[in-house]
Amino acid sequence: MNLILFTFIVLLGFTSYYFGRRKAYTIQSSKKRLTALPQFYGYYLAIWCAIPAFIIFSLWAIFEPTIVKLLVLSDYSNQGYLDDELNLIYEKTKSLSRGQFTGEITPFIEASAEKYLSLRSIAQSSKAVIVLSIIIASVAYAYKRISSNSRTREPVEKFLNAVLFTASLAAILTTVGIVFSLIFQTIDFFKVIPLFDFVFGTHWYPAKAFVRDSSEALDPTMYSDTFGAVPIFAGTFFYCIYCYVRCYPNWINEWNLFS
Repeated sequence: MNLILFTFIVLLGFTSYYFGRRKAYTIQSSKKRLTALPQFYGYYLAIWCAIPAFIIFSLWAIFEPTIVKLLVLSDYSNQGYLDDELNLIYEKTKSLSRGQFTGEITPFIEASAEKYLSLRSIAQSSKAVIVLSIIIASVAYAYKRISSNSRTREPVEKFLNAVLFTASLAAILTTVGIVFSLIFQTIDFFKVIPLFDFVFGTHWYPAKAFVRDSSEALDPTMYSDTFGAVPIFAGTFFYCIYCYVRCYPNWINEWNLFS
């Protein structure tokens, strides 16, 4: 259902572009001056057709599983179950609704599975109706705007600027998150491995870190000869030399020429 609805929104957005551009040519043929190039009319109609529907579709996809879970588990709220037990019950409910549950089927689990299927069916139908209603309303509004020959270039450019700004901000925040994650992991690493042992150590055997019993306390002395970076630095240096020699086989003659 989600894939069908997503494909429908995409196809309708592309179709709206051509309808908007054709409407611009129709306005132009009536001896009226366009406020922008014809393709901006198409972009304007396509944006109003697809973007509101995509926003509703995305928000629905994010919040629907949580709401369905809360409604299904509301029947168990006053029975003293722990959070882990409720999560297990919900997983059993979903497995039974998909026909994949092989354990003991109790009347409570069976009733929850029926409720889960009913809620999912209602949610899917409601999502389709709401998304289609949003598409109809937004397309009608945008088509009325371009039919009255309103300005379309400025709204399209503002939308594209907002998209580019959001994408740039997401990239920057992702990079900052990665950097901070590496910093915190590095601090935790050097709490166990001394910096001097890492920089000047001659043994590199990180697999040793995964053979200890996780239930035992961490013993820093166990890794004293495990994370020595000298072999890594040396291997990288010699590989660079190897690549240079392979790419420039006449490097000795060139050095003799300069000398």
